Amino acid sequence: MTGLYYEDFEVGETIRHEKRRTISESDNQRFCDMTMNQQPLHLDSAFAAETDFGERIVNGLLTMSLAVGLTIPDTTDGTIVANLSYDNVEHPAPVYHGDTIRAQSTVTDKRETSDGDRGVVTMHVEAFVVGEEERLVCEFDRTALSLKRPD
Repeated sequence: MTGLYYEDFEVGETIRHEKRRTISESDNQRFCDMTMNQQPLHLDSAFAAETDFGERIVNGLLTMSLAVGLTIPDTTDGTIVANLSYDNVEHPAPVYHGDTIRAQSTVTDKRETSDGDRGVVTMHVEAFVVGEEERLVCEFDRTALSLKRPD
């Protein structure tokens, strides 16, 4: 278990997650198939070539899901009760096949539950494509119900 307990989170702290992931064409295809999203912008190179993007782009929900996954080892691995919400989702720039993603989480709020047994932690998660110049490709707020440190 590598995650943080409720007491370990500090409001204002930014956690830069070291894990990265390169998204392949196959990843995007499988994700679209699993979610039954057949949007041609993600799957049809001829269609996508005629759009403002000029080529296929990665499904935004795959980008968001990957961002969550990259944060888990450093935040809630083994210490979470449940994810409560994902809010304020934005995709300011596209992700293309072959792009490598990294993430960071900034703790924006925390509070104990009314029974005092657990805590609610909110983090602002940002995903970036790495390269010469990083670009922000997804951001959202993630709220989790976290375990308190065992006595």
